[in-house]
Amino acid sequence: MTSVNYQKIESKQNNQIKLLKKLQIKKYRRNLGLFAVENLTIISDALKDGYDFEALFVTVEFVNKNKEKLEKIENKTKAKNFYLVNSKLNKEYSNLDTPSGIMAVYKIRAKKLDVASVVYLNGIKDPGNLGTIMRSALAFNFSNLVLDSNCVDIYNFKVINAAKDAIFKLNIVEDEEGEWLKGNRLPIYSTSSHTGVNLEKFKAAKIFCLVLGGETDGVDSALVKLSDKSLKIEISSRIESLNVATAAAILFYELKSKKNN
Repeated sequence: MTSVNYQKIESKQNNQIKLLKKLQIKKYRRNLGLFAVENLTIISDALKDGYDFEALFVTVEFVNKNKEKLEKIENKTKAKNFYLVNSKLNKEYSNLDTPSGIMAVYKIRAKKLDVASVVYLNGIKDPGNLGTIMRSALAFNFSNLVLDSNCVDIYNFKVINAAKDAIFKLNIVEDEEGEWLKGNRLPIYSTSSHTGVNLEKFKAAKIFCLVLGGETDGVDSALVKLSDKSLKIEISSRIESLNVATAAAILFYELKSKKNN
């Protein structure tokens, strides 16, 4: 290890361990304004982009296996809180079946949307789908995401594991009251499996709002009524619909391509 001072924790009754267990639950994440990440790559990538953690927890086994990578983190961070735990204690607060041996705690930062297109997510409940949509949005330069209250929590550990460092790089706003779309002035394009304008024939506005619906029910009918256009992806008759994360990637790619032409 470097000159960083690690405090050793040996009891599950320690207040820091109690805090980490609370961060497994959405209510406490929101009340405390904190969330946790259990992935060395995500933690390292976030730090490279200037998103520093508040505290870092590692096991002795993790330190022994990842000395060089950990030293890079220690040398770059401005955090002051470092903790060393044993593997048994790690299992007390880890969200993973096989704990990674590292956990970083971050503040939830308030974000604002850029003057650019917006992706509005309506009722995306599967953490893997939400995380994948976030990565695809980042890949195709859709940096603004708005999530309604029916979506899975953005700071759920499964979402973060799927989203990777996109959790830090996107502008994410949560529409708890469901009023954002009503006050939005951008053209609204909702998505459908069977009806609407064929995506291949559609020409999007320079800046717009794309609404993606949940895995089971699609876009809520009230949001469809607010839409200027409904878009569909032509698919084989042998399959009913695409997974929402797959459909999102296609929509992002096609709409980005058309916008650039």
